[in-house]
Amino acid sequence: MDKEEATRILVVDDEEDLCEILKYNLETEGYQVDTANSGEEALEKDIASYQLILLDVMMGGMSGFSVARKLRENEKTKHVPIIFLTAKGSENDKITGFNLGADDYISKPFSIREVLLRIRAVLRRTSVAAQSTPSAEEDEKHTLEYKGLVVDLDRKTVVIDGEEVEFTRTEFGILCTLLEHKGRVFSRHDLIRQIWPMDVIVSDRTVDVNITRVRKKLGAYADNLVTRLGFGYYFDA
Repeated sequence: MDKEEATRILVVDDEEDLCEILKYNLETEGYQVDTANSGEEALEKDIASYQLILLDVMMGGMSGFSVARKLRENEKTKHVPIIFLTAKGSENDKITGFNLGADDYISKPFSIREVLLRIRAVLRRTSVAAQSTPSAEEDEKHTLEYKGLVVDLDRKTVVIDGEEVEFTRTEFGILCTLLEHKGRVFSRHDLIRQIWPMDVIVSDRTVDVNITRVRKKLGAYADNLVTRLGFGYYFDA
């Protein structure tokens, strides 16, 4: 792969040996990799130029969660995918990570093969997220709509009653899937198959967390995202 055309990845971890191991293996796969050994060092880089960040949580100084929060608050970096690499593997930690807009969460210790699979999955999801197949009318205007809820499939934006609301790629994909097929119930397995690639392991809890985040962001339309107990979720029009 041409170095200039290679996908750029930033590895942020205060374990220098781990950074070098990841850098070596990722570069062997054709990625262009930079490393940072602290959150502060990472924020000094041109984050917007990277297609993915592997981010440790427990670091001296600024934590990975704090770094992610700053990136999500910055207009230039809020859409850069983040995979947390961390020894903090409890359910609450994972929920915190996903609520910060993480695209994936890998607990240490992990295998290089697992990391590579997760990276490929996130990069693939980044490039094809929410590419639904609209009807002829929707295809002409490239939007999905319900009353004051407007999803622009080209610009990847969500406008609710005239105000643009930020959605992560995963949240956007879920909303598009449900909104495109109003009234159809999607099980967790259906959503995992629609939104996440086959080579990444996604738990039911991850789906539930993302649904909760989507519902919260829908504001006045939150009640339209309905839970059908024992079956799944659907958008009620």
